[in-house]
Amino acid sequence: VGAPPPSPTPRARTALYRRSLGGFKAPQLPPPSLPPASSPEVWRTVPGRGHCIPWPGGLLGTEVHEEQGRPGCPLTQDPQVRQSGPASGDQPPPPPSKKPRGRRIFHSLFCCLCHDDAEPVAINNNAPLLVEENGTVPKAPVKYLLPEAKAQDLGKICVVIDLDETLVHSSFKPVSNADFIIPVEIDGMVHQVYVLKRPHVDEFLQRMGELFECVLFTASLAKYADPVADLLDKWGSFRARLFRESCVFHRGNYVKDLSRLGRDLRRVLILDNSPASYVFHPDNAVPVASWFDNMGDTELQDLLPFFERLSRVDDIYSVLKQQRTES
Repeated sequence: VGAPPPSPTPRARTALYRRSLGGFKAPQLPPPSLPPASSPEVWRTVPGRGHCIPWPGGLLGTEVHEEQGRPGCPLTQDPQVRQSGPASGDQPPPPPSKKPRGRRIFHSLFCCLCHDDAEPVAINNNAPLLVEENGTVPKAPVKYLLPEAKAQDLGKICVVIDLDETLVHSSFKPVSNADFIIPVEIDGMVHQVYVLKRPHVDEFLQRMGELFECVLFTASLAKYADPVADLLDKWGSFRARLFRESCVFHRGNYVKDLSRLGRDLRRVLILDNSPASYVFHPDNAVPVASWFDNMGDTELQDLLPFFERLSRVDDIYSVLKQQRTES
């Protein structure tokens, strides 16, 4: 009896198997078509699929906020977009419906509030600390938002004043009685912003500049708010101007953190129509009603006697607490 034939090699067995199936070959999936580099889509790798798919929301995430009827935050990536993608689903969630472009542009300039349910940006608490040779942790120098107070403001209380819906109201829609028209370039196109001044704002700013160290602090973009402040503040009442980049993005809102100003909080006030803007320091706030176009409004004028009184106190907390109790 002759020797048994040698067993086929793995490659030969694969060839025999393919011939038995009539030359069947596994279908080859075409490679995914990637968007151009300028595409706003966010691309994520889905586990188990080996390639990327577009993730809805885009790099800016404005539509997520606008679906809730709230202003979007186009220069701050939406925290919901930063969350991990689906673990093994075949399709990503459908993208939210898009709003008119003009509305997104409006929110990109003036937004103060975002989606209240958005989670705060994650902080890496496991980052290693730098330790000096003696085992102590060096203290990083604190950089405050405001410079040292000028000689004319020494001893004065610092008042942080909001812009939109507090001192002015702005819109892309043409307004026949606009006080200012500000050209603003957005995405290579120049848009006209129509600005209405709140009644008595001139009298208010002039007197506030005499009584306090006034600081303009807005969640709007500087390329819009700075020209408005140039035209609004004829007396140089604003000793400094702070814009969106100076805010803290917390739980979907742009918050004005008064502790970062570099002033004694017992001598700091904030005048703002949005409680979310001073959520870190509600005891320092003088609330003001939102203003849009009521030319019979007298709130700024009515507030002046109260600010006259506040300008003479050493600790603003006692006066504001008493005011809340009475009201």
